Amino acid sequence: MSLSDDTLRKILVQIQQTAVQSQRALQISQQQTAAKDRERRILQLTIDEIGQIEGDVNLYKGVGKMFMMVPRKTMEDELKSQEKELADDITSLNKKSKYLEKQFNDAQAQLRDIVSLVLTQISGELSKNHASPVSPFTKTMTLL
Repeated sequence: MSLSDDTLRKILVQIQQTAVQSQRALQISQQQTAAKDRERRILQLTIDEIGQIEGDVNLYKGVGKMFMMVPRKTMEDELKSQEKELADDITSLNKKSKYLEKQFNDAQAQLRDIVSLVLTQISGELSKNHASPVSPFTKTMTLL
């Protein structure tokens, strides 16, 4: 099975684009995961600090440029809700990262397969045609 140079070039470009897009999306996903994890740790520390306070004390929540007094139970519930939401976001981002990593690895494997196919074709052509040491595809690939 022999593919034309133009067809191989199109396939290579498409696979390379997929690999680059997957890698970029993976990096973005990992950055988002790290940011959400930092937010979650800050919330956990805040929840722990509020839990250490004894009695019914006044707690204040920042709202724009002012602070509003909030009952302790309400503050704890809001913080726990935010923490759960962040944990869910982190879980979904980790799943997305795994998918993108798999997609990137698949694209790399496809590139390796195509390169090995081309090398096999070139070596086959060289063994058939002892007079032509360089195939047209090799010339084309050097132009890329």
